[in-house]
Amino acid sequence: MGNMMRLDRFLTEAGAGTRSEVKKYIRAGRVTVAGERAARPEIKLDPDTCQVLLDGAPVSLNRDIYLMLHKPAGVISATEDPREKTVLDLIDLPGKERLFPVGRLDKDTTGLLLLTDDGQLGHFLTSPKKHVKKRYLARVRGRVGEEDVRLFKEGLQIDPDWKARPADLYILKEDEISLVEVVLTEGRFHQVKRMFEAVDKKVISLKRLSMGPLILDEKLAPGQWRPLTEEEIKALEGQGHES
Repeated sequence: MGNMMRLDRFLTEAGAGTRSEVKKYIRAGRVTVAGERAARPEIKLDPDTCQVLLDGAPVSLNRDIYLMLHKPAGVISATEDPREKTVLDLIDLPGKERLFPVGRLDKDTTGLLLLTDDGQLGHFLTSPKKHVKKRYLARVRGRVGEEDVRLFKEGLQIDPDWKARPADLYILKEDEISLVEVVLTEGRFHQVKRMFEAVDKKVISLKRLSMGPLILDEKLAPGQWRPLTEEEIKALEGQGHES
C-alpha cells in the first residue's frame, strides 16, 4: 500500500480546485472514491491504486495541470519577480511552482491566460510557426474605420524589420473612442498596441478573449481562475497534435 492521503488534499494537488472548493464538491456529492460517494473531505485513500471521480471524470495526480486565469491589470505574466506581483501569486494550489503562463500578456492587459506545466502544449500554442489565433477586445483612442480594417488585413509594416502578419479587425463601435476586436495569428511584444500606433491610434485598454479553441469564461472575475474542463483540455490537445 502506498502513502495514504486525505481526499481533499488529493483533489487539490490533482488540480481539481482550491482546498475550499474541493470540500464543497465533496459535500455536494460530486466525488466518488472506489465507486462510493465520498461523504467527508478527510477520508484517506491510496492515490496510486484508488479511483477517484469528480462529476464522473477520473482525477489523477500524474496528469498535467491546466488552469484558466482571468488576468487582472497590474500583474505581470511571469512565474516570479522580486518587485512585481505575478500571475502565479494569484494561484492557491499545491504544485503551482511547476506552472508557467502560456503566451505573456502585458502588465496592463487583462483577460484569458492559460497556466500549465505541459511544456509541449505551451510550446505549440506560442510557436510563431503554428499561427494560433488569439482574439482581443480593445478600446482605442481614435476613430477606427474601414481603411484600418483593410490595412490590418494586408499586414501592417510596424518597423523596417517587421511586417505583421495579416490580422482581422472588427469594428464594434466607431467613435472618438472606438471599440474593436482584433484576431491575430502571431504574438509579438506589445503587438496590438504597436499595430494601432502604426495607423496613428492608441490602445487605451486591451483584453484577450480567446486563444485557439480556449475561450475566456466570463464567469471568472479578474484575478479568479479555474481548472480547464475535460472538453477544453481535449480541444487544446487536439490542436497541439495538429501538424
